[in-house]
Amino acid sequence: MFRKRIRHLQRYQEIVTAFTRNGFGFIMRELGLLELLSMPKRLFIEGKEIDRRSVGERLRLFLEELGPTFIKIGQIASTRSDLFPPDIIAELEKLQDNVPPFSYEEVKKVFHSEFGIAVEEMFDEFQEKPVAAASIGQVHVAVLKTGEKVAVKIQRPNIRKIIETDLEILQEIATLAERRLDWAAKYQLKEIVHEFSKSLKDEIDYANEGRNSEKIAKQFIHSHKVYIPKVYWQYSSSKILTMEFVEGVKLTNIEKVDLLGFDRKVIAERIVQTIFQQILLDGFFHGDPHPGNLLVTGKNKIILMDFGMVGRLSPQMRDHFGSFIIAMMLQSTDGVIKAIIKMGLVPEEANLSLLKSDVDTLREKYYDVPFSQLSLGEAVNDLFTVASKHGIRIPTDLSLVGKALLTMEGLVERLDPELSIIRIAEPFGRQLLIERYHPKQIAGRVWGNLLEYGEVVTELPKSLKEFSSIMKQGKMRVEVSLSDPDRLLTRMERVSNRLSFSIVLLSFSIIMVGLIVGSALAGDTTTAIWQLPTVEIGFAVALVMFIWLFYAILKSGRF
Repeated sequence: MFRKRIRHLQRYQEIVTAFTRNGFGFIMRELGLLELLSMPKRLFIEGKEIDRRSVGERLRLFLEELGPTFIKIGQIASTRSDLFPPDIIAELEKLQDNVPPFSYEEVKKVFHSEFGIAVEEMFDEFQEKPVAAASIGQVHVAVLKTGEKVAVKIQRPNIRKIIETDLEILQEIATLAERRLDWAAKYQLKEIVHEFSKSLKDEIDYANEGRNSEKIAKQFIHSHKVYIPKVYWQYSSSKILTMEFVEGVKLTNIEKVDLLGFDRKVIAERIVQTIFQQILLDGFFHGDPHPGNLLVTGKNKIILMDFGMVGRLSPQMRDHFGSFIIAMMLQSTDGVIKAIIKMGLVPEEANLSLLKSDVDTLREKYYDVPFSQLSLGEAVNDLFTVASKHGIRIPTDLSLVGKALLTMEGLVERLDPELSIIRIAEPFGRQLLIERYHPKQIAGRVWGNLLEYGEVVTELPKSLKEFSSIMKQGKMRVEVSLSDPDRLLTRMERVSNRLSFSIVLLSFSIIMVGLIVGSALAGDTTTAIWQLPTVEIGFAVALVMFIWLFYAILKSGRF
């Protein structure tokens, strides 16, 4: 525990220093963390000139300075256009994790700790020099004892401990920020950090990446257009992933694609079909289809790699996303708003009138744009920006859809600028509609609703009994939210005055009736008190009071 606190303290100092050096010292000051630095160092760092750089650039440099955890979180954040403005997203997309490879001696240690045997015993050949290196791990080419050529992805030693420490500190800072800073509480900073932490932990679990790879491979098991490398599980673990080595040209190298005679148009169309099938039909998709993760091989076959970041859409979420696409096609503001409300978590204080106005503005942006030229990725991200403005929380996987579409569109534009992405998407949209209104689907939804209603009816006696018990114990709690308490109090006061007036009128009438009855019993038709015509005067007063009360009720419009 003591070592952990020392480790945290040292890392805290590094983080506070990085924050301050890059112009975010005011946040550390408000959190009371600036005191972790010595006075000379604090003054030196705060005095640095940082005004010439944009906020986005300083944020990127801050993340790169702090290493793997923060770089990866920045890369994950670059997919969240619902949380960050476009200029910040643009800088986060530039994040690089180019680091020197770790030694072959450390590679051998990782293998021995994972499998209990030496590298030489597992492989017939193993290239000591990696073909790629990043902050989380590196890739080596090897040959199995059975002769298959493989790519072996190995995690950096102790990287998990570093990431866990950083994530613990980030969670502590987020908790402190929510207590002290209004904007942090408003944006639920703890929840955002928790989401990013979960995504990062999933990404550094290589076994999880292997499972993702196999799941996507099943989507294209009968396809001759797309191929996913095979996973060798007997040579894999949470820190080592061994996959089939595939030859191909990375789509980062367009010149080589042309040189080898590949058909750009065919490649572009297959990429679009692949992504739309995963998002709209399968609901499980590659979250980062950038050119470095795609190869092209013989007969223009597409090879997908690196499934550390994937997105999942439930049938309901796919349905809502399809509704949004359809509403956008029909230029329907109300349809778009309904889709947003179904897709996101709308806060109670959201102003639907202002939301409609912003969606109208968004609709006008695309009104004169030919549908064939429409950018789905840009439209989706614009939608998420509007949702963020109104405090609507969009699920992480859905925000990843916008990122995947934008990445895909950028790649396709380089391959074939004339390709109409919407034209390729139309068959998938039609299939989505057919599935939605297929009798089997409708019957399934109706049956599901009937089961749900059946549960409600079954639980009704129990619920009524619990409600009755609470009422008997006097523990019924009612919460009332008042938007304009002064106005309500004024109206309540007016109602209470009228009620009091009515009671007085009723009492007066009873007294008058008593006098009339008493007079009749006495046999005197001219009964008077102090020689006054009491009955006549009382009748006149009661009549005036009645007329005034009736008039006040009619005037209020609440008769």
